[in-house]
Amino acid sequence: MKQDDRVMQDSRRWQAVSTNNAAADGAFLYGVRTTGIYCRPSCRSRTPRRENVCYFEDSAAALAAGFRPCKRCRPDRVQGSDSVDARVIKACRYIAARQDPPRLDEIAAAVCLTPFHFQRLFKRELGVTPAAYANAERRRRLHAHLAAGETVTSSALAAGYGSAEHLHAQSQSALGMTPGAFRAGAPDQVIRFALGECCLGTVLVAGSERGICAISLGDTPEQLLSELEARFGQARLIGDDSMFASYVAQVVGFVTAPGSQLARLPLDIRGTVFQQRVWQALMHIPPGQTTSYAEIAARLGSPRAVRAVAGACAANKLALAIPCHRVVRSDGGLSGYRWGIERKRRLIDAEARSAGVSDGD
Repeated sequence: MKQDDRVMQDSRRWQAVSTNNAAADGAFLYGVRTTGIYCRPSCRSRTPRRENVCYFEDSAAALAAGFRPCKRCRPDRVQGSDSVDARVIKACRYIAARQDPPRLDEIAAAVCLTPFHFQRLFKRELGVTPAAYANAERRRRLHAHLAAGETVTSSALAAGYGSAEHLHAQSQSALGMTPGAFRAGAPDQVIRFALGECCLGTVLVAGSERGICAISLGDTPEQLLSELEARFGQARLIGDDSMFASYVAQVVGFVTAPGSQLARLPLDIRGTVFQQRVWQALMHIPPGQTTSYAEIAARLGSPRAVRAVAGACAANKLALAIPCHRVVRSDGGLSGYRWGIERKRRLIDAEARSAGVSDGD
């Protein structure tokens, strides 16, 4: 993103923060450097000094930067959702504090439960097993160490892989590429992309040799290109690709006349096992209909995993193709959307109108 565009974006965000604009909730979060706390734009806590404020796209980015969630506006929670069992929270902290993934009986003992009851409780609350959560935590640490420029061997040991050889054996599932390529910013990876315009703003479609890995909506081409560059580091970006221009046309056509899923697009879907289960469930929601985070969690057999479902929706990088905009709060209200609450509202309204016309025919 160009410097002038970034200044303008930060100015709009500051305006939302200084006025406690609830309409900006879901579009971004802000952190206060002097307190180490991050909030929703609508938070009613004391307005910070502008020079102490920084902005994040989502809760995961704020946590990764070392900020704590505000206890007043609870930006780490889905509005209207139930809180997670305290024993599960304690178990997650226990897992995060361990360098190597702990055994099930060790975690269960730490929260004073039998392994059988702990496993059931953990999966009911978060939608994944303790082992899957521990592996995800280990991958997160690995990403952080490699991104910091540490060697593959030291990163593997610090993350809890035991050895570089152990990491290499699992590199595709952990990184989607070799550890060396990830550390170097994937310099040999080719990402093709194309841009277009629609009633929701600018559209970017990008993909690897596996398929489309990003469909983004934004205010300007510069904003979306900046996000693409930040995500893929040193990968070789090739723009104005004719094939991806045709994909952009399909996305724009869907926005203009939302009558079906974008099922024919070849997708490169990258995420945890639980995230992919959520995304598959979202792709079965028909246009013109919505469902709640709680309903998706129940459908997956983990009715208490509402926050985990919301986290999977927030992690989705394929707008429209994986229709996370069709998921709302249990009371029907709109919650966060990576590409902005107003876009979410307009998509839902357009799909409802299109479905109504079809039903009338």
